[in-house]
Amino acid sequence: MTTRVRDAKDLVLSLPNDHPLQIAIRTYPLALSLSLGPSLLSFLASSRTRTTGLASGLKSILLRELGITSFPFAITVAIGGGSGLQFLWKHLERKWTKAPRGSGESGFLARLEPWQKTFVCNVLASLTAIILLHARRRPVQTQKVDIPIPCTVPIARAREPERGHFSATLDLTLLVLVRAFDALAQRIIFKRAGNEKKQARKRRLSITTKLDALAFWASSAGIMWCFFYEPERLPRSYVKWIGSLANIDNRIVTALRAIRSKQWSYVHGTSPDPNPLALLSRDLGYSAQWGDPKILPAYGGYAANAIWKPLGVHGRGSVGGLPCEIVHGSVTGGSCTGNVTIRGVHAFLEALALYLPVHVLPILIRRPQKLLSFPAILDTFLGIVRSASFLSAFVSSFWAAVCFTRTLVVARALPRISHDFYDGPFGCVLAGCLACGGSIWVESGRRRGEMALYVLPRAIRVCLPNRWLRSGRKSVYAIERAVFTLSLATLLTTAVHHPETLRGLSRWTLGFVLRGPNVVCPQDNKVDARDVRMAPTNGGTLPKSLNRRK
Repeated sequence: MTTRVRDAKDLVLSLPNDHPLQIAIRTYPLALSLSLGPSLLSFLASSRTRTTGLASGLKSILLRELGITSFPFAITVAIGGGSGLQFLWKHLERKWTKAPRGSGESGFLARLEPWQKTFVCNVLASLTAIILLHARRRPVQTQKVDIPIPCTVPIARAREPERGHFSATLDLTLLVLVRAFDALAQRIIFKRAGNEKKQARKRRLSITTKLDALAFWASSAGIMWCFFYEPERLPRSYVKWIGSLANIDNRIVTALRAIRSKQWSYVHGTSPDPNPLALLSRDLGYSAQWGDPKILPAYGGYAANAIWKPLGVHGRGSVGGLPCEIVHGSVTGGSCTGNVTIRGVHAFLEALALYLPVHVLPILIRRPQKLLSFPAILDTFLGIVRSASFLSAFVSSFWAAVCFTRTLVVARALPRISHDFYDGPFGCVLAGCLACGGSIWVESGRRRGEMALYVLPRAIRVCLPNRWLRSGRKSVYAIERAVFTLSLATLLTTAVHHPETLRGLSRWTLGFVLRGPNVVCPQDNKVDARDVRMAPTNGGTLPKSLNRRK
């Protein structure tokens, strides 16, 4: 038995790094860790572990994640299968070269460019992978496990198409689509800038960085607006994560949606029953009248001051609407400056825990010896602080824009506009959504691109017709299969022929899978120049995992 194991090890060691077997051996464990690991952690932390039993729950998860229709197996088929087809094609080409040139099928295939052959192989393998994912069935007793865990790709457990549910692979498809388009765009930029002078090339890259910032700003604005008013367009775990980071009471969000639907109005004095803000006011230790639109002033000016005095509200002179003490919740009371500061500090501390593995894990995987160097440790620490500052600025700028609009400046300057507008979907909330995306400039140029690629799939999902996505029609799954197949094939083909055009997550993952060191005994193998070029930079991170809504 030991001899057979040794022979198998020697066989694998003798294979080149780009051999299909080596690629498959690297792909499956990586995909399994991204799928099985978060599922197990979420299950063990869930209260259902005690009710359903540890053994039965683990068995269900293992059967789901180790089956032939699971994500790890399907993605291995896509990547390893595409490489295997290329290997087979090259073998058959040697046979076809003996045939007369230009005769029959061999002549047509011989005229294909190398990248075209790679693309055809990857299309066949990617199509097989998405068919496997869509063929998956979810058992009745399967645990509904959300995975709100950072540093993993958004892998959703596939299930049988149902009316009223999104496709389980929608997030994954949009992720691959965005990465493929980015690879093509980078290819065009590098191709046109390749023969230019250094200054002109630098100018092109500067424009790319600005476009990344613009894409992040527009995407984050749409996502944040949908978080408040149309959360069903976003993955449920993503909504939970934003809510946790924003630290906003759900009753505030309920009232904002009621204002949009005209159920709540300062002008007409109407509110849902029960009134969520009256309950919130009472829970915060204030009078329930502070949350009653029948009493609160709809407009600013002297009339508002006459209402605030008997209510005991201070610091809101000449401004109508809901008192700041209720909007801020239990954070600071009525101080807008204190509210912005405390929320920014809270977000910074949470972001430190989030970005620590994002910055450290790539170093541990690529060059762990760097952690023994003080300059490298300092550089990594500063990168973590910079990323945490970005997220802190994102949160604090949102709240600053809200207070600027409804209390500090705009509402005071224009008191004749009712707070049905200021507190409505195109008032303070829209201002906050438009302001928070500007925090991307705190991040480094490389990470701006990665952050833009992270939020773009969610922004695209928000723009798609919600009713059509939930319809369960065959057209939805047919289009998704086509998009997934072409996008993944494009991404894999680019990774083989133009790896320098990949960025961030794509660069790190595909660099390891397609050109990584030998997986059996990595210390015995030297990483070639292509591996170094494909290695992740500080901009290469794995985004927070966002599962489909259950």
